[in-house]
Amino acid sequence: MPSQHQKKPTTTPSLPAGYTLQAGYPNVLEYCHLRRASGLTPMSEAQAAPVAAGSWYGCFISWKDPSSSARDESQPTAVAMGRIIGDGGWYFHIADMATLPDHQRKGFGQVILRELLAYIKANAPVGAGNEPYVNLLADGPGRKLYERHGFVGTAPKTEGMWLKPGWWADEL
Repeated sequence: MPSQHQKKPTTTPSLPAGYTLQAGYPNVLEYCHLRRASGLTPMSEAQAAPVAAGSWYGCFISWKDPSSSARDESQPTAVAMGRIIGDGGWYFHIADMATLPDHQRKGFGQVILRELLAYIKANAPVGAGNEPYVNLLADGPGRKLYERHGFVGTAPKTEGMWLKPGWWADEL
């Protein structure tokens, strides 16, 4: 988890009216809803509760209808998110990149990704001639976004792996 003295990214994206980029994480219910509604693997509230504490940095875009009255006390809704899991020194994994379907095609994935990469650039140490190692898992729709920002496949040098579904019930 980053210290409280971390530098903020210098990016200030231009967002449509009603949208705001915020550092941090959506609340647990919004986080679960964003994952489920955007097509990511659903999580329980118990699984989502430690997300903020287990992340190095995160950000999200919230939306509140700009045509609502000033007396409208409804809270903004989280509509897009992303976070960095990492050790703060060398490894940084981009995770939970998600945008609600009704708010897609507005460039929010790019805004979130740029914010996350800017935060790494501003705060990760560089040494021994090596830049920090930043990776992610890309699905079909996100692949073009990530490639536009310099991400490339790792094969044949390395290949991503995961524990097959059902491993939990297997004896180790």
